[in-house]
Amino acid sequence: MTELQTASMAKPWEGLDGRDRHAACMIAAQAGDRSAFYVLVAELSPLVWHVARGNGLDRTSAEDVVQTVWLALLRHIDRLSEPRALAGWLITTTRREAVRVLQRASGQVELSGEIAERLQTTDPSPEHEVLRDERDQQLWAAFHKLTQRCQELLRLTVLAGRAEYRAVAEALHMPHGSIGPTRGRCINNLRALYNGDSGS
Repeated sequence: MTELQTASMAKPWEGLDGRDRHAACMIAAQAGDRSAFYVLVAELSPLVWHVARGNGLDRTSAEDVVQTVWLALLRHIDRLSEPRALAGWLITTTRREAVRVLQRASGQVELSGEIAERLQTTDPSPEHEVLRDERDQQLWAAFHKLTQRCQELLRLTVLAGRAEYRAVAEALHMPHGSIGPTRGRCINNLRALYNGDSGS
């Protein structure tokens, strides 16, 4: 078979979605197909990133953790016996690595949620800093009053693209179609709790 014929062959993951697509990529990557591994990195890195950030890491630390997680998968790719469990493996590995980074860090690491980050000013004055800190404290106080399910769902889906919902559904053992509506209810609950805290 010529190289041109090989290149023109359809990849086994083409036409597949979600867990089936990523499982096919994993099997191909385990067989040595580098392009399959690159597909996994491109499509699942947002999930790894949001797990790292959701566990309290700043941008620089989160970037290091994302890289570490993918290197770990590359090193141990043959050990993942269930390719369909990839998203769960990535989430668990990212959490563990984030905890390790936080434990190594000296002092208290500031929680940096994606929702709060979008509200930050580019050049805050001291007054803005105080207000931002108060707002962040109120936001996190409200966040921690949510159910564990809502906390987990928001950590995995805030600012994530809709294409990642399948991976989130797999990780949380929820129907794919219920992720959006459940996320909306969780955000509404968070908003109500936050407004209640702000008004107290």
